[in-house]
Amino acid sequence: MKEFLPLLVVLSPFIGFAINGILGKKMSKSLSGMIGTLAVVTSFICSIILFLQVRTTGGYDVKVFDWLTVATFHVDFAFRIDELSTWMMLIISGIGSLIHVYSIGYMHEDEGFARFFAYLNLFIFSMFLLVMGNNFVMLFFGWEGVGLCSYLLIGFWFKNVEYGHAARKAFIMNRIGDLGLLIGIFLIYKNFGTLNFVEITTLLSSGLHDSASIQWITFFLFIGAMGKSAQIPLYTWLPDAMAGPTPVSALIHAATMVTAGVYLVVRNASMFQLAENTTHFILIIGLATSIFAALIGLFQNDIKKVLAYSTVSQLGLMFVALGVGAYTTAMFHLTTHAFFKALLFLGAGSVIHAMSGEQNILKMGGLKDKIKTTHLTFLIGTLAIIGFPLFSGFFSKDEILEKVYMHSPIMWALTLFSAGLTIVYMLRMYFLTFWGSFKGTEEQRKHLHESPISMTFPLVVLAILSLLGGLLNLPHFFPHSMAQMQANWISRIPSLQALKVVGHEEHGNLIYILMGIAIVVVFVLGTAVYSFFKKKNFESSESTSGFALWGANKFYVDELYNLAFVKTIEWKGDMYYAIIEKRIISPFTMSFAKVSQFFGKSLRKFHDGNIESYLLYFIIGIIYFVLLILL
Repeated sequence: MKEFLPLLVVLSPFIGFAINGILGKKMSKSLSGMIGTLAVVTSFICSIILFLQVRTTGGYDVKVFDWLTVATFHVDFAFRIDELSTWMMLIISGIGSLIHVYSIGYMHEDEGFARFFAYLNLFIFSMFLLVMGNNFVMLFFGWEGVGLCSYLLIGFWFKNVEYGHAARKAFIMNRIGDLGLLIGIFLIYKNFGTLNFVEITTLLSSGLHDSASIQWITFFLFIGAMGKSAQIPLYTWLPDAMAGPTPVSALIHAATMVTAGVYLVVRNASMFQLAENTTHFILIIGLATSIFAALIGLFQNDIKKVLAYSTVSQLGLMFVALGVGAYTTAMFHLTTHAFFKALLFLGAGSVIHAMSGEQNILKMGGLKDKIKTTHLTFLIGTLAIIGFPLFSGFFSKDEILEKVYMHSPIMWALTLFSAGLTIVYMLRMYFLTFWGSFKGTEEQRKHLHESPISMTFPLVVLAILSLLGGLLNLPHFFPHSMAQMQANWISRIPSLQALKVVGHEEHGNLIYILMGIAIVVVFVLGTAVYSFFKKKNFESSESTSGFALWGANKFYVDELYNLAFVKTIEWKGDMYYAIIEKRIISPFTMSFAKVSQFFGKSLRKFHDGNIESYLLYFIIGIIYFVLLILL
């Protein structure tokens, strides 16, 4: 059973992909959706069983077959089933199952219904390979798989040119990060002679490592994480990924692809803990990304774009936690973020569905009485992400703030500032969408209706998780049986066992003071935002000047990249074409064509179809060979 279940977890979505990919057009949409969803639900059930097994027996490896053997280099196709991988499996398959159910209702009118479910299943399959592999080669295989699937899903509506551009942008920017990951893997094998996670941790524990090499290895691994988890400067692909259908946004932005970078660092925590320069770099990049993305989110009017920049900002907070060595804290926020961000994205999809495709929050308003289930669940997701007391995000953000304060009070203040920005832009989006008067067209007003049960059921489940998710890792001052459950669970993996990492530490009354400050910030900023929009009757307008205009235009980072890289490469391409291609390569290759053409025309004269001429040429040839032999 131990060997069979991990294989079933991985193969189930792959089988779903194969069935929908090959036979999808011949099946009904209901059957296609059921097969795709059942494939992921099966993986979820198996993940629960594996989680319970690990709880009693501990982590273990499952070798499927010998994969690569070249001289002394050997890699197995094998799975690592432990506390971290099973936790990620539960998140991926659990949230993935809900998104599949939601997609049945959301995509029911789309002509590419079966193809969509095939891509979703392939994405889940790749994510499982990424988090379940026991070595870097399998991780990289899954890493590239989710990159390919994100390209297919973001550009799902490929007839739209802009969506195609967004898909290519995501693919190319991820390749930049992937190169860093690949270099890091090469350096790991050069220094350790193995790519197995547990073996690397053992070698590090024994002191068999070179400090300079560890710095470079972790730096390049983090470059890979920056690409996949959308950190500065490789973050611009993520907001553009909104081009895909809303379920894709939820799947990519909530619990799967974008969290791969966080998983990579936690899986190799024992290595990163030895690289002080790299962890400082992670802290600075994470904090800068969190604040910068939050500032942009303040001025966005597309409901999905606000949530996209929110994702970039929240990922920055996770890397802030990683930068101060709070690995279990980062995993806790990853978990709660999976709940409330999936809820918010799917809730946004329900709003867009009710608004006949409209995504501009300035053209919404007054929806709380029209789509009550969506409104209530969206409100819960909003309260969770802003850190409202007792909601899931409150506990995970508070833990990050505590850990950062122990590292540096200045960094804590900046992190708290980022959390404050989250409160402002999320409440702005919520009030403009659901409160005030309806600002859409009369046609949209007539169309307003609640989404079908297939879409609202996942919202309700995710709302419950967003409300109660904090119970997974309560602070240490709660009863021992309830406190720090997730931290104690995740810290059992080899890379964290070596560090003796646990979530909270005793700091006297300081934790209560920090928690009190966070609560005050939530209530003060929340009240201020509510009062501001109430005075304006919950209406707003486009940003037209000053800092707001810069924020609305994303501080022109995309334009800067376009000028510095895209236009430069295009200019070089045009120059090479005009000089090297047209004047050197083309004349050189054409000379061969002209020589062949000349001989072709010359020889064609001998092929005139006249038998007498052919006999003459035949006799001349015989005479030539006879003379050649005689002489």
